[in-house]
Order: sequence, then structure tokens, then C-alpha cells
Amino acid sequence: MIARLHGTLEELHDGIALVRCGAVSYEVLVPAADQMRLAGAVGNELEFVTLHYLESQGQGSSFWPRLIGFRTVRDREFFELLTTVKGIGNRKALRALQLPFGQVAQAIVDRNLALLTSLPEIGRKTAETIVVDLKDKMGPFLELGTPVAGAKDVVPAAAGQLALDAVAILVQLGESRAGARDLVDRALDAEPALATADAVVTAAFRFKSS
Repeated sequence: MIARLHGTLEELHDGIALVRCGAVSYEVLVPAADQMRLAGAVGNELEFVTLHYLESQGQGSSFWPRLIGFRTVRDREFFELLTTVKGIGNRKALRALQLPFGQVAQAIVDRNLALLTSLPEIGRKTAETIVVDLKDKMGPFLELGTPVAGAKDVVPAAAGQLALDAVAILVQLGESRAGARDLVDRALDAEPALATADAVVTAAFRFKSS
């Protein structure tokens, strides 16, 4: 079982990240929500929390090993829970999860069928099934609240959850926590209208390269 993978992101295309670990390069499937974030990290070292599974080929006559890469253990656990819903396999879940997992979890709790059916391959019946099956299991996956005072990962209060999410992404992409906080602060100071963590990360990379 491969649980984590640390290496250099060599390529990213069609939902597949090619990650070099020493002399070996691994193909890692990534959720749609992470592809924009990873596009700005080609050439960087990063770590994936991975899900290792066997994918059926030729109507079950053979099986291929696959790796799916996530930012955090919590993301992997959410993905595994989503795929317990009837009709949602690993590949379908990868394509459907175009929004941050916490946002999808909140939509399930809120019974927000409009948001759920806006996801690729999720029709109304499937969305209703997701809500019925998972609405009472979403507590651990909702967006984190206000950080505890004194915690190492605290960022300025005005930045709020958006900054926390952006810092977490940058750390996953190999930045130190202090460096990530500095980049996020600079990005938000320069562009306070940024509305998503991915947009903040993209702006942060512009400061890093300048």
C-alpha cells in the first residue's frame, strides 16, 4: 500500500500528475479541484497523500494499479466516503469534485442540490442519494473555523479562512509555513478582491517569481 508520495511534479495533463521520486516516476490521478493549483507547481517538490487501488480493465478480466493523490488525509477520507455512494466510482468522483472538498461537504449538509447537480456527472437523483447517505457524516470535512489563538498556523484574522486554505495549499506545494504566510499576506494586500484559495495561490506565485 502506497500511502504518501513525495517528489517533483514533472508534468500535469488530463487529470494525471507525473511525479518523479528518485529514478522512478509515478502517474498520480488528481481531483479536478486540484488541477488548477497544481498547474502552477510543475517543477516543484510536493507531497501527495495517496489512495492506492486496483482498476478493472476489460470487463474485469485484468486489473491495473492506480494512485490518486490528495492534499491532505482529510481530503482522502472525504473522497473515500463519497465513493461509498451507489453509482460513484473513483473515476467519476475525480471528475465530479471540481470544487474544494469542504465546499462540497457544506452543500451536502445544507441539502444544496443546485450546487451538487452543477458538478460534472452528478444528476439530481445522484445528488439526492448523496445527501441522504452522507449528510450526517460531513462534520469532520466542513471548512475549519477560526484558528485557536497562539497556534503555529495562525494568519492575520482579516485574512480569514481564505488565507488559511491558501497557506495550506502552498505548504503542500513545498513552501515553508512562514514563507507561505508571507506570500499569502502579500497577495491579499495587493488584490483584496481575490475570492478563492486557488486565486490567492496563483497571485502568491506571481510574487514568488517576481
